[in-house]
Amino acid sequence: MSQDPQTATAPAVLALGRDLMFSSKIAAEGRAAGVGVKIVRDPAALSALVGRLLLADLALDGAIEAAAAWGLHTGCTVIGFVSHVDEQTIARAKQAGLDNVMSRGSFTRELPRIFRDLKA
Repeated sequence: MSQDPQTATAPAVLALGRDLMFSSKIAAEGRAAGVGVKIVRDPAALSALVGRLLLADLALDGAIEAAAAWGLHTGCTVIGFVSHVDEQTIARAKQAGLDNVMSRGSFTRELPRIFRDLKA
């Protein structure tokens, strides 16, 4: 069975967010785990991208809708993160069907495990 060339060269993880420091942290964790990470700044760009996992900063305008659509289209896992006090965004993301919605602090703590699990 041949593999789609785009899928074969695609990074395993897409990270949607505009926060440069936080995006750099995600990319560094990916490198440490040996997992390719592509940083995506524009939610509209997700529809054209492939990966095995999407990590989405839900504070970004349009992120919930784009992440939910990407997950539905690809059948792949979507993990969203946002401030623990942003209960409205957390509720909207869960209602939209994201696989996992975490506080930013929990996401930061769990990031090494997320990458380890992806490699397993």
